[in-house]
Amino acid sequence: MRIAYLTGEYPRATDTFIQREVITLREMGVDVHTFSVRRTGDEHMVGEEQKRERDRTFYILPPNPINLLLAHLGLLLASPKKYLQAIKLAWSTSQPGLRGAFYQFFYFLEAGILAKQIQKRQIVHLHNHIVEASGTVAMLAAHLGGFTYSFTLHGPYIFFRPHQWRLDEKIKRALFVCCISHYARSQGMIFAPTDKWNRMHIIHCGIDPALFNVVSHNESGKRLLFVGRLAAAKGLPILLESLVTLRRCLTTSCCASTHCELTLTVVGDGPDRQKLEQMTAQLGLSQNVNFVGYKSQAEVRNYFQQTDIFVMSSFAEGIPVVLMEAMAAGVPVVATQIAGVSELVEDGVNGYLVPPGDSISLTECIEKLLSDDKLRAAFGTVGRTKVEKDFNIHHEVARLHHLMTSALQGKVEPIRPDYQQKQVFLNEDQIVTTSGYESTNRPETG
Repeated sequence: MRIAYLTGEYPRATDTFIQREVITLREMGVDVHTFSVRRTGDEHMVGEEQKRERDRTFYILPPNPINLLLAHLGLLLASPKKYLQAIKLAWSTSQPGLRGAFYQFFYFLEAGILAKQIQKRQIVHLHNHIVEASGTVAMLAAHLGGFTYSFTLHGPYIFFRPHQWRLDEKIKRALFVCCISHYARSQGMIFAPTDKWNRMHIIHCGIDPALFNVVSHNESGKRLLFVGRLAAAKGLPILLESLVTLRRCLTTSCCASTHCELTLTVVGDGPDRQKLEQMTAQLGLSQNVNFVGYKSQAEVRNYFQQTDIFVMSSFAEGIPVVLMEAMAAGVPVVATQIAGVSELVEDGVNGYLVPPGDSISLTECIEKLLSDDKLRAAFGTVGRTKVEKDFNIHHEVARLHHLMTSALQGKVEPIRPDYQQKQVFLNEDQIVTTSGYESTNRPETG
């Protein structure tokens, strides 16, 4: 099977789950060609895996004017009717106003370049991640090129402006839709025709649990970890407020034990980093908070080994992969109860869920875990099991592969494709599965 993957910007340090999905499909024998609207900046090249993916990705922008003209001319001459229908589709799905028409014009031009490349490479299917702008390019390219397309519905941002991005039309025209959670699927169903509901399936983003060593919890906690893009929607100011309260509380007689060395490591970067660093200094937390920027996947795994609690304070998410990573490492999590997070984190079982924006609840849950190493260990054990069972990248990509194969053959799979990948280990270097998945690279540990 030869397929194409499209995102707006690939590979980004913040979207490692897409890279894992692509690599795992390749290990299963799928010929995956990656396309990106824009070229990824050097700040995202935090590991060799990103560099390798960037080198083999086709970037639509900036276009060569001659190639752009030839692509559209070739599509027009090959099928004038289809080309004119694509123009009509672009016009009917354009965002309101002159600005919307201007952007749609460029999406159409980009779609022509993509469609011609896919035809040239004899690719049978296009899959898209992040369904806003790049999703529009994918929909138009599929119509121009006469091939099928699908997409993964993440949220939350598409649900803020579903009409603007014509989520209804994208679902209607897709061969199938992968939804990362039941929450995402339910939101998409609001805009989907009822006869397309059975084409909307649950395929989780996933990780490889074998890459994560389990953390030991045998003493009082003092280390917190945050991993994410430094933007307002991630709610980091709320966590900083909690840190002020925790530091004050933990160094007074109101607590049985004191943790004067309470620290928060912040992994990530983004538009609000400078403001957050200034806020940290104003709150007197400069000695407690360490901003370390973007890190490679291996480096992030190492940070999990050096923490007691992982905290996610976001206001808007899908199901963050970084939560899965923390849980795979046996690190208890405190997360906001938003979107599909409760499908991963079970409150009081493998972590705590708190109302978004509520620094008091966040503080209370962090304090419970800081002062109880046995509770941290218990949450960590159950969290690891949850990820192994429901968010294993090999199992999820096997579901995706089976779903894609079935859909291309005209078959309809269940909402949660009932597909189990059974591995038989032959030796130290080879794995064979009942799905036909063969890998010569056995996952490393640690």
